[in-house]
Amino acid sequence: MAETRVLNGSEILIECLKEQGVKTVFGYPGGAILNIYDALYKHQDEITHILTSHEQGAAHAADGYARATGRVGVCLATSGPGATNLVTGIATAYMDSIPVVAITCNVGVSLLGKDSFQEVDIAGITMPITKYNFIVKDISKLAATVRRAFTIAQSGRPGPVLIDITKDVTAGTCEYTPAEPEPIVRQKDTIREEDMETALELIRNSRKPFILVGGGAVLSDASEELRTLAHRIQAPVADTLMGKGAFDGEDELYTGMVGMHGTKTSNFGITECDLLIVAGARFSDRVTGNASKFARNAKILHLDVDPAEINKNIRSDASVVGDLKIVLRKLNARLDPINHDEWVAHIERMNDMYPLRYDKSQLTGPYIVETINELTRDRNPIIVTEVGQHQMWAAQYYKYKRPRQLLSSGGLGTMGYGLGAAMGAKMGCGDMGDPDRLVFNIAGDGCFRMNMNELATAARYGIPVIQVVVNNHVLGMVRQWQTLFYGKRYSHTVLNDSVDFVKLAEALGAKGYRVTSKEELRPVLLEAMSLNAPVLIDCQVHCDDKVYPMVSPGAPIQDAFDDTDLKIE
Repeated sequence: MAETRVLNGSEILIECLKEQGVKTVFGYPGGAILNIYDALYKHQDEITHILTSHEQGAAHAADGYARATGRVGVCLATSGPGATNLVTGIATAYMDSIPVVAITCNVGVSLLGKDSFQEVDIAGITMPITKYNFIVKDISKLAATVRRAFTIAQSGRPGPVLIDITKDVTAGTCEYTPAEPEPIVRQKDTIREEDMETALELIRNSRKPFILVGGGAVLSDASEELRTLAHRIQAPVADTLMGKGAFDGEDELYTGMVGMHGTKTSNFGITECDLLIVAGARFSDRVTGNASKFARNAKILHLDVDPAEINKNIRSDASVVGDLKIVLRKLNARLDPINHDEWVAHIERMNDMYPLRYDKSQLTGPYIVETINELTRDRNPIIVTEVGQHQMWAAQYYKYKRPRQLLSSGGLGTMGYGLGAAMGAKMGCGDMGDPDRLVFNIAGDGCFRMNMNELATAARYGIPVIQVVVNNHVLGMVRQWQTLFYGKRYSHTVLNDSVDFVKLAEALGAKGYRVTSKEELRPVLLEAMSLNAPVLIDCQVHCDDKVYPMVSPGAPIQDAFDDTDLKIE
């Protein structure tokens, strides 16, 4: 029988974290959370705490940890501004269905609602951006609340959970009895036989099937089942940004990303198919373009764990609700091989007709990503990105072969996400027994400025992330829109100052390099990969490089264009 002990609230929290297998947390102390930090001090040999430079960095680090490992990421912050500084990171995790538990502390119960120093209703603030949140005012409920939070964060469609604990609860005492974590059961009770029959009939009757893979395929670990389905029915496969790596980017059936910056083959293929099998995707507007014209020639079969996503953005002809891995296993078990040679040959011809292309005469974002891919493709690195042009180049030109290999803010599009997430991912690799795994963060100079203070965190703890800055001295994606749609009126998108990222890196304790030509890139990358230390590489590229293909806002995805189309016009 488990031994019952009398502990204070802070010690109960630490014991519950240990129950859940938590090895690393990210955070920033303050007055309201001091009792918990005192307990962390006593348990520093069991739980590693990474002090970030800003609470937002802690939230992004917890997010990156969760994406890289599949485990729950944990971040801590004090009351008031400490808690509100987590909000962007919590919202980022919420939009991409990432299991994070954010733990904040508040003023004592007697001071709640009185505008006390550093008091804020963080539970109310985060209600729209959490899967669930709690405020703990009774120490007897603390252990059960923490355990429930971890279960909720991981069950069904994952997501962030917030626990706000009043300071008197962290100081009070109560009996604590250890407990085993509740097993996380894959959702299968919603998988109805009639839905399966309809899905099977649609697949068997299709002559031109196409599979669209979303982030749910990564979260459910459904890669093997996806590969089996695609090859069994000979269906071409495209992915969303969040679905990268769930299907091997070097597989012969893979056509690339879909949507605003997807390949023409993927966009045209989805437009021409007669059945679109959507595996764990939510039909984001950046994927569908003009929703009324999306996949108009196709019946749509939507497979998703969350019933709220069915018919939310795009009307489906059929759906199966349940854990994607289990749904695909059940479909595969009842499907015989189906030949679609003619359809696959047509898609292959489009691949040949519409390759991704860029200016190879100079250092560019695509060349940087392709070179990283060439040097690391056999080492299974984690590629983290910020948000913007570099993010799309990383999605287009790196060949992701495994899930959880690309970490990127897809739904919220959070500039400043990447460096914190990269540190979290690297710490997660260590906790998973793979401390030597390479972790890159690919950023634009605008994004890097958002949270570049976290380079000091990486240097303080010796976290060997490789920070690549695609530096075009502008806010590249916004400038691209200004060029194409706003008459080249570059309103506040030019970063023509004297900031020196190499000197900054050295001042913060990291190694810095500057690359100005294609010839310089490879040796610098190789040296950075050999150092096992935090490194920044400042890559100078032209301010007018653009991401192509592109679909204009509000246009259907089949209207994708690139620079050659613009020259024709």
